[in-house]
Amino acid sequence: MDVTRRQLLWAGGAIGAAGLLAGCGGSGGGSDDTAASGAPTETPRSGGTLRVGALGHASAITRDPHGTQANESDYLIIALVFDTLTVPGAATNTAPRLAASWTSSTDLRTWRFKIAKGAVFHDGTPVTADDVVWSLKRLRNTPSGEARLPGIQAKNIRADGEDTVVVVSDYANADFPLLTRFTTFVLKKDTPSSQIAKAPGTGPFKLDWFRDGNARLVRNDMWYGGTVHLDAIEVTMFETPQAMANALLVGQIDLASNAGAVAARTAEPRKDIQVLRRPNDMAMPIVMRTAKGSPFADERVREAMRLIVDREAMVKQVLSGYGTVANDILGTGDPDYAKDIAQRGRDLPRAGKLLKDAGFDLSKTYELVTTEDISGLADSATLFANQAREAGVKVKVVKQESGAFWQKTWKTGDFYTTYWGTNDSVVFFASKTMVSEAGQNETGWDDAGFDAAYRKVISTADPTKRAVALKELQQIEHDRSGYLLWGMADGIDLAAAKVRNLPRLPGYGRVQLEDVWLS
Repeated sequence: MDVTRRQLLWAGGAIGAAGLLAGCGGSGGGSDDTAASGAPTETPRSGGTLRVGALGHASAITRDPHGTQANESDYLIIALVFDTLTVPGAATNTAPRLAASWTSSTDLRTWRFKIAKGAVFHDGTPVTADDVVWSLKRLRNTPSGEARLPGIQAKNIRADGEDTVVVVSDYANADFPLLTRFTTFVLKKDTPSSQIAKAPGTGPFKLDWFRDGNARLVRNDMWYGGTVHLDAIEVTMFETPQAMANALLVGQIDLASNAGAVAARTAEPRKDIQVLRRPNDMAMPIVMRTAKGSPFADERVREAMRLIVDREAMVKQVLSGYGTVANDILGTGDPDYAKDIAQRGRDLPRAGKLLKDAGFDLSKTYELVTTEDISGLADSATLFANQAREAGVKVKVVKQESGAFWQKTWKTGDFYTTYWGTNDSVVFFASKTMVSEAGQNETGWDDAGFDAAYRKVISTADPTKRAVALKELQQIEHDRSGYLLWGMADGIDLAAAKVRNLPRLPGYGRVQLEDVWLS
């Protein structure tokens, strides 16, 4: 499995060029730029331990901030102990963290990040530019480093004095700060691999103990980002959303992260449980491989599949209504998302004509591979197979165990389901999954027109011109990509009534628990 696949499930928040091109000031804290729950008139109370449930499997546990985070529980722990350069924000989309501010050269290739004043590691050692440079180079040199820091070579990351890091991109990229939000965890320079699991971070919490995927974290009173109210956070790993939700309902934990629609329906009648919905938080597309030799290589076939699906029925039945219809464009939360591109609906006659014109073999049965990693994923495959039958297309759903799916099917299969637990920008998804050199090019798409449109977008500084270029990019994706994105699922957390100021940002944003307090 690729080392960043599920890290990306945490990445959150859309971004516009205007928020990136100007230097972004402020300290590393999130309280002024974070959407959170709780009554604004209440005074936060210090103390207490927040018991959090998060999903994970014992076979996939990792302690390395730059390694494989296949478990949400692992990522939660790492994100509370270690800081990234930037984080998702509510007002500015990409907000300061360990990087207090950033600026770019006029050609959008050279980026300078200023380290937050007062930032220290948990052992009291000041954070220097050399620590950040070493960490970014270590990240870049991982097997998926090119996907994590696209366009950046390790040799082009350097320190400029004690508090400034300079990163030079191979090409103009107005969106580069966005890419530093969820994998750029900073460790002390020259930390031995054998000591990574116990290495001090700079985050709002320090590791007290870790056992079999479960952990206790205690408040870091030296955190540069502001006041942390909780004494501690205890993280418990659960293998299924159902088990986690049940633990919340009987009072064993205080917060169930990413619990899903079924749990939400159960909890909504209860006054002692908060149901937090993050609209349009998770994409659950069907992937059609576009490479030569695939049954879906012809774009007419891909368009036919997108016309076969009944999107409203998918949202109603698969997501229990906790979601919205999508239009085959990833990044619906982008401020410049092209809402004026006509919504694709179901059209079986046109789908049939396209399949006939493309010479699609209706006598064959096509396997749609899925997994039960998240609630509703396998159900979406089953419902689509039923809908396809109405168009004369025979689809057999094949369920694979999670490990086998990510190792054998993801990025290589002809026809499979996938999911992205974030609603990020259009450019984020383009850079990660659709340009020909993308590290997570799930569909094997190699489209010169799309690549050119992508480079035009990220090299355009003027917001108006950029929006026009982004519309062109989205139109190409809508017309001929390998994705069938039928809907966006809501992200759902469950919490006890006493929990205050929970983050409402999507993806990675929901692990920013430093401002949470207990009443």
